[in-house]
Amino acid sequence: QVQLVESGGGLVQAGGSLRLSCAASSRTFSTATTGWFRQAPGKEREFVASINWRGDTTNYADSVKGRFTVSRENAKNTVYLQMNNLKPEDTAVYYCAARRISVNNYLDWGQGTQVTVSS
Repeated sequence: QVQLVESGGGLVQAGGSLRLSCAASSRTFSTATTGWFRQAPGKEREFVASINWRGDTTNYADSVKGRFTVSRENAKNTVYLQMNNLKPEDTAVYYCAARRISVNNYLDWGQGTQVTVSS
């Protein structure tokens, strides 16, 4: 079990940028993939982006392609989500989660960080 803590959220105007961080309590050799998800009020949680442990495979939701970039620094046990050209529809609580080797679903989740994009 790994503890994940998100940070970097805040209030930003449309077109602005934020960088979210997901810090793990310790190095987790069993983590195959780290994902970013978001949930807006009244909506279901949705996938945003993911990155594998080597950092050579990334995936993005169509809604954020070209605007968001996920990266990681394994030495710091940290995954980042660089969010550029933010839009009001990006407003949500953002969560990071870890998926373990040979496990299809994400089991470890952070507490979330609020991102609010104003018009």
